[in-house]
Amino acid sequence: MSTARPPEGAHTAAEGEGTPVTTARPPESAHTAAEGEGTPVSTARPPESAHAAAEGGGTPMTTARPPESAHAAAEGGGTPVSTTPVPRIDPRRPAITTAQGLRRIVPGHRAAAPPTARQAGPGAPLASPGAHPGAKPLRSAGPFNRSTLVVTHAERGTLTDAARQALAAAAILASAETQVVLAVLGPCRDGSDAVAALGADRLLALDSFDASRYQPGACVQWLQALHAAWAPAHWLFADSGADGELGRRFALHTGLGLACGVVELGAESLRIRASASDDWLCPHAPVMLLAPGLASTRLPFVGQGLRAAAPALPALPEPGIEDLGVQPGDPQSLALEEADLILAAGNGVRHGDLPLLHALAQEIGASVGASRVAVDAGHFARHQQIGATGKAVSASAYLALGISGAVQHLQGIKDCRHVIAVNLDASAPITGRAHLSVIEDSAALMQALIELVRKERDKAGA
Repeated sequence: MSTARPPEGAHTAAEGEGTPVTTARPPESAHTAAEGEGTPVSTARPPESAHAAAEGGGTPMTTARPPESAHAAAEGGGTPVSTTPVPRIDPRRPAITTAQGLRRIVPGHRAAAPPTARQAGPGAPLASPGAHPGAKPLRSAGPFNRSTLVVTHAERGTLTDAARQALAAAAILASAETQVVLAVLGPCRDGSDAVAALGADRLLALDSFDASRYQPGACVQWLQALHAAWAPAHWLFADSGADGELGRRFALHTGLGLACGVVELGAESLRIRASASDDWLCPHAPVMLLAPGLASTRLPFVGQGLRAAAPALPALPEPGIEDLGVQPGDPQSLALEEADLILAAGNGVRHGDLPLLHALAQEIGASVGASRVAVDAGHFARHQQIGATGKAVSASAYLALGISGAVQHLQGIKDCRHVIAVNLDASAPITGRAHLSVIEDSAALMQALIELVRKERDKAGA
């Protein structure tokens, strides 16, 4: 028996007798709301720029999953069965991670079509008529009567991952009348397009900020000047490192309400951890410190990305404190979990090249790690092993020499910002994770790097 080919996604009866059965494939773009009570409803996918209601906004909707028995009959015939389509949630849409580890789409401004010159405000970037069809629309062209201010410290001239997430969270929750302002302590070499892609409408960068000096009082006064100039409704900080400390100091000095360790943001409420098994659901606070992983940085819109003048940092001495500056620690005695620059070796680094590896680590001030194969071979100590069965690292730069990239090793470096792989095999799995792959012998590259570093050091000292 020959039958017409069913549409893609349909199921037909296999071998044997019986009537072919087809089940409708759910539309690729169908979505359902994540959680909530109410009558199950099947919904069509909203426009790409729309946000599905998560908490407090709209009627929750869900779609019943078809029973296991609702499949096409196989051999032996059977009665045709029609099942309810199972919509999918697009994981690329802006979402937050709940305390239970679930991603939830949060309510926010429904992005409209790109503004025209008549609709956009002065100085706002416009979408040209000949723009690429994949270009993202502008979140809002104003006019603005409110603002949300995101504060962070620059790290080597760029934004940290936690700061990027805080900025994206502010953009997701901002209304059309709210502008998102990013204030950076330190030079920010991220271009206007980069901060606009994270939803920032204004960028205030304090280029003259010296991170090596201890000046928390001056930083708080600088934020107070921003508070007087912009009158933000909310302040967002990443709850980590210097950003978290500054956010707590600022809230204490200004008397503003503070919420720390926020793991979920809704339109009008937030969720923080109360214990290992319980959470607190609270209204928004004026100052909110956001936990890592709260928001996705892949937004369906962009901000205006305009630079504005930042006030100068006041000269304020810290009474009773003598600032001795920053003394770098010995990278060889530093725990790998705290190392910012890691030089890791795998099976591709021969035993005779280990002195070259340690010499390069000494020259560039890097901590030394290794793959499990190299540790099992006795070339490195067990505490230097990186991977699922060793240490999980989050270095700013991770230089992998002769490491093929087993799944367990890749799990240990998933939080590293920049990964550079050096390997003779261009198809090694680690090249898929690396931001830069160098197809070269590890020993030859290490020797060339040592010579280059020494040459540059001599030039700087001359």
